[in-house]
Amino acid sequence: MENIKVPARRDFLKASAAVGGGLSLGMYLPLGSRVAEAQAKTSSPNAWVKIGTDNTITIMCARSEMGQDVYTSMPMLVAEELEVDVNKVKVEFAPPAEVYINALLGGQLTGGSTSVRDAWEKLRKAGASARMMLIAAAAKEWGVDVAQCKAAGAMVMGPGGKKATYGQLAEAAATMEVPKEVPLKPAKEFKVIGNKAQKRLDTPAKVAATATFGIDVKVPGMLYAAVAMPPMIGGKVASYDDTRAKSMPGVKAVVQYSRGVAVVADSYWQAKKAKDLLLITWDEGPNANNDMGKVWGGLKEASGKAGAVFREAGDADGALKSAAKVYEATYELPHLSHSPMEPMNTVADVRADGATIITPTQFQQLVPFVVAGATGLKPEQITVVTTFLGGGFGRRVEVDYAIDAAEISKAVGAPVKMLWSREDDMTHDSYRPGGYYKVQMGVDGDGKLVAYRYHGTSPSISARLFPSIVKDGIDPFAVEAIDNFPYAVKNTKLTYQMHDTGITPGYWRGVSHNLNAYVVEGFIDEVAIAQGKDPIQFRIDNLEFEGEKHKWSGLSAGIPVGARLKAVLEGVRTKSGWGGKLPEGRGRGVASMEGYNTCLACVAEVSVTKNYDVVIDKVTFVIDAGQLIHPDQAKAQVESSIIFGQSACMYGEITVKNGGVEQTNFDMYRVVRMNEAPKVIDITFAENNNTPGGLGEPATAVVQAAIGNAIFAATGIRLRKMPFTPENIKGSIKA
Repeated sequence: MENIKVPARRDFLKASAAVGGGLSLGMYLPLGSRVAEAQAKTSSPNAWVKIGTDNTITIMCARSEMGQDVYTSMPMLVAEELEVDVNKVKVEFAPPAEVYINALLGGQLTGGSTSVRDAWEKLRKAGASARMMLIAAAAKEWGVDVAQCKAAGAMVMGPGGKKATYGQLAEAAATMEVPKEVPLKPAKEFKVIGNKAQKRLDTPAKVAATATFGIDVKVPGMLYAAVAMPPMIGGKVASYDDTRAKSMPGVKAVVQYSRGVAVVADSYWQAKKAKDLLLITWDEGPNANNDMGKVWGGLKEASGKAGAVFREAGDADGALKSAAKVYEATYELPHLSHSPMEPMNTVADVRADGATIITPTQFQQLVPFVVAGATGLKPEQITVVTTFLGGGFGRRVEVDYAIDAAEISKAVGAPVKMLWSREDDMTHDSYRPGGYYKVQMGVDGDGKLVAYRYHGTSPSISARLFPSIVKDGIDPFAVEAIDNFPYAVKNTKLTYQMHDTGITPGYWRGVSHNLNAYVVEGFIDEVAIAQGKDPIQFRIDNLEFEGEKHKWSGLSAGIPVGARLKAVLEGVRTKSGWGGKLPEGRGRGVASMEGYNTCLACVAEVSVTKNYDVVIDKVTFVIDAGQLIHPDQAKAQVESSIIFGQSACMYGEITVKNGGVEQTNFDMYRVVRMNEAPKVIDITFAENNNTPGGLGEPATAVVQAAIGNAIFAATGIRLRKMPFTPENIKGSIKA
């Protein structure tokens, strides 16, 4: 691999607008004045487009590329309005700066399926502003009216055959005023956005092995660090003997840092072999005796508390008492690991006068502040370089591993690449919270839904990471996919009880959509079948169509969620062959959801053997995600989500014993293998020009619910516990 270089500051189209600094609020995420100020700057081309006099055009990518395609889709937004061929531009990852704040999250942060949604207008405005300034510069130079000039193919053309490249006009354009009014192209004029033939811009480098991931980074004089961390959650070093480790070839130092003990050597293998010889006594901490009995016992006990109300209408408790029929269920959903293919790593070079941190991160803006706290430097003394990410799924929103590397580098006085092993990564993750859920639904004598009671109990991720967004006992990231409950029930009461299980919680692809959508869609399916109704038609018949009554995120072009969900449910009914006869042991299940302003419906078709092994035969999705930027990769995102969700519900479970995580590698924490992937995946997108919705996460939640409902259709066994192993299926209730 080529050594990564910290990019030098090149000339922006207008150099005076270069913005530095970071988010002074640290780990706070709420939208506020600083975000508003940053948003006011984002339509300026200066932060997003660099044009050299040689006509080299560079577009900045302010979000982390972890396979989800922002490296291509975001430059496409700029290129559309700038009138350039996106295949001929260079792409660079943006440094930490307030101008790159994600307004939907409040920081320079990649997550929540927000990248395109946040960029949709501002990057197009940046491209359009740059184009208008270039045209203005050309018109002034030629002494003609701006209306007589137009841009195309990175050139400006004028009357009489006049033409100039963007590079020739760049310096003059830098003196032009940034336009206040920036008209954007109508969808009918798009040439780049929605291009089904567009290839990913990062593919050539990845195929040629020249794309630099964090694990590939090399800098002059670099040493390698292998780390020993406490095997129990919340433990710490009591004492250690490094005599044997220090005697190993290549070892330069053994240092204790805040999380554990690191061996630093000339190569990673030398460091790892020496690390294995450390003799460490651990202070086991407060969770030393934690196990799954205590985890589930604690959740169940906590679920007996009233919890905080996050949505209420009518009198749910009273309506349940008077209902003709009441259905009840409880769900147990496990903790899960992120376990991206690339384990946590960072290259840190900490010096007395500053530091360089080269890292695969989802939260660039936070890194300078936490590293400053760990090293005694000032945030402005720290340079952050973002690499490609070999997977993130929310794990790299946290920057604990960058702190580790900085502490180790400071201790040895040299640049250090700290690399976690797979075992380090899996046992020191921040895990998707497990949860315990109790639901009740009441119907009247005509089978009409009259009451709904939902009570979720789980750890709060935000209470640990971003406590300022937790209000009145409600973590907004714990009630996704239930706070926008789409079914028309006059009497509802939805509550949430926060409970710490002793297992470190973290944001995981789709966050609480995965938990709540499974409960909502599994239970509505159960009630539909108990009422003798077709599950798809039952959903459609009970959708809420007056979306303006609720603060739903699913309004798109003024269309309420109910109408959008109805359309995708009707579409998936047709596309999946719903209702067609299947052989014994085979079944279809449906699920739908609105999440991240995207409406999805899925039908999974499965076969279940007599030994309760499950085969996924077919997965059909119909999705309304608004305007697609890069259609091929939109499909790839959903395909990825299907496999990710399948891995989670079929195999995923993190357990603890004696305070430590038991799963250490993929032999114990299974993911879907190639031969286990669905035999057929059929994905259809609604064609419209509405505001884009998010696509990186929502299908992960929906496919899990559809698979669970399909297993019921095949076996008559209702699954209220994950994962769907033969043992759990056998132990579940047969309807």
